[in-house]
Amino acid sequence: MQALVNGAVIADAAPADIVLIEGNRYFPPTSITAGALVESPTPYTCPWKGVCQYFDVITPEGTRIVDGAWSYPNPYDGAEERVGHVFANYVAFAPGATFTD
Repeated sequence: MQALVNGAVIADAAPADIVLIEGNRYFPPTSITAGALVESPTPYTCPWKGVCQYFDVITPEGTRIVDGAWSYPNPYDGAEERVGHVFANYVAFAPGATFTD
């Protein structure tokens, strides 16, 4: 499965490697296109997943999507058990991203 932003492939992973959490597809960190994400200073903490790291998405033509992706580097204790899968550092994408099989 691929995650595309403005038609550019930002992540590419086998469907079995995608983790679905609250309707969002989380891609493994190894599937993210090099240089596509830049850390954002936007703060957010999910009450059950933990402290979130937002990213700006940078497409090959240089378009910047502010806070277009996010990750949980250190999920709270019990969060991965609740989801049923390890998801530390997996990356989800904001509405506007499209997905192909």
